[in-house]
Amino acid sequence: MSGTLRCGLIGGNISRTRLPLALDIMCRAEDMSLDFTPIDSEGDDAFDFITTVDMLRQDGWTGVTVTHPHKTEAAYYAGRAMDSGAAHLGASNLLTFGPDLAGWNTDYMGFIAAWHAVFKNRGPGEVAVAGAGGVARAIVPALLRLGARDIAVWDIDPQAATALVKRCGRTVRAVPIEDAAHAIRAATGLVNATAVGMGGHPGTAIDPDLVGPQTWAFDAVYTPTDTAFLTDAASKGLAILTGFDLFRFMALETFRIYTGRTPDRATILPRLEQLRPKE
Repeated sequence: MSGTLRCGLIGGNISRTRLPLALDIMCRAEDMSLDFTPIDSEGDDAFDFITTVDMLRQDGWTGVTVTHPHKTEAAYYAGRAMDSGAAHLGASNLLTFGPDLAGWNTDYMGFIAAWHAVFKNRGPGEVAVAGAGGVARAIVPALLRLGARDIAVWDIDPQAATALVKRCGRTVRAVPIEDAAHAIRAATGLVNATAVGMGGHPGTAIDPDLVGPQTWAFDAVYTPTDTAFLTDAASKGLAILTGFDLFRFMALETFRIYTGRTPDRATILPRLEQLRPKE
């Protein structure tokens, strides 16, 4: 590709994203320049994802990264152009435009890489997952690939949890929100795959009184990195995988797909670590 990466991010409440900073670090390492535009859909009732992406393609963008709440829309937009390794997920967080449209899921690839970097060869065991939206469609299949024995999922939209189960098979089961407490207590690991805890959505999706018997916890939120959920889990001795751990490896994969160039992890990961949100 040329010396300029022209891309952006579509999502709600994205003012604190570190993605342009991460991509800029990698562009500079490759003697490239970055032209990045954020598109925040929060509070815009007239926002139309498909029309917006059509305009970006016509305007000559390299592609666009997609976050909450548009990941399932992105997969729908890509359709049969989804990467074969991510077509089963039903969610996309990256669309590339030229010369042909393609949809990707670097959350899926990034989570697996982050898990191995932090937890090494630890198995997930039995997992309780709050949320069944776009990020869960990447995290739950990734946990299955890592060897999870049982995954219980719940969502404020029961149909979303049911749809995720249909995609993932017998190892994954949907539970009503009122039964989530039992799933949490029985779990080896806990996952927050909701937006609760990020800027604009304070609080925690998992009752702190139920946290403690488990061995590990992951929060997909990374702004802030130390969410109320992870802070409580760490104080009770759980091993922690942060949303920022996922973000770093997701960013590496995103840059590789955008540009066709593979960053040197030993060089780039420490630089990306400097972007860890302080709050």
